[in-house]
Amino acid sequence: MQTVQLHDLTFEPIISPEEIAGKISEIAAAISRDYAGKRPLFLGILNGAFIFAADLVRACNIPCEISFIRLASYHHLTSSGDVQTVIGLKEDVKGRHVILVEDIVDSGRTMHYFLPDLKKLEPASIALATLLEKPAAHEFPVSIDYKCFEIPPDFVVGYGLDYDGLGRNLPGLYQLVEAGSL
Repeated sequence: MQTVQLHDLTFEPIISPEEIAGKISEIAAAISRDYAGKRPLFLGILNGAFIFAADLVRACNIPCEISFIRLASYHHLTSSGDVQTVIGLKEDVKGRHVILVEDIVDSGRTMHYFLPDLKKLEPASIALATLLEKPAAHEFPVSIDYKCFEIPPDFVVGYGLDYDGLGRNLPGLYQLVEAGSL
């Protein structure tokens, strides 16, 4: 993996596609064990989690369903602080086991504002699976049930995550290189 240029910024590799695949296999095995006989509904959070969600459900060996919602809180490199539902939930989740699939848990703001609304719909259970967590960036408490990687609070792209629309298609994960560090 080599550095990549997206718009005006340079990003360096931090996690390879092989490392990602290995961690997904691990958490998929745990989910398959924990949800055997329960037919969970995976709820991917667009746009960033679409690749992770697809790979995760394919790695699970239990009957399951998948759907997507879109919550927005980012603009350019930073969180706007405002969480908005852009594409809402269409499935009836009452009595269902819901597994939220996030690309990254950063401040915790998205889950802090979305989970109370989801709980009002009376699912049997709610779990959170995330590709990445930035513990040092938490502003709100977040309970994560399945996590692939912890990373520092640097800006990252790749494997579904973008910088101003670019980088989602990169197979690995890359972090922002500060000016002058190359």
